[in-house]
Amino acid sequence: MQDRNTPLKFFAKGSVTPQELAAIGGGKVAYVKPMLSDDICRLYPGAPELQPGMQLFALLSADGSPILLTDSVDAALAGAWEQDLATVSLH
Repeated sequence: MQDRNTPLKFFAKGSVTPQELAAIGGGKVAYVKPMLSDDICRLYPGAPELQPGMQLFALLSADGSPILLTDSVDAALAGAWEQDLATVSLH
């Protein structure tokens, strides 16, 4: 939550590095990303073997680190809620 005494910062499109963007959420913000099991295996080589073609939902921290993997968006949102994480929508 934004402190009322802290001014909001606005950035020009493309002026924020990926590292700066990842740090913005700092353990408080996460997002849910629909993914296929094939993508999970490719992006996270240490993940357990999954049946190909499964629709899954990953709860990811602001920097993209995986927090939770589930087969429903509701379970991913509940996982965020249990960890006191605010979820954001990506467009």
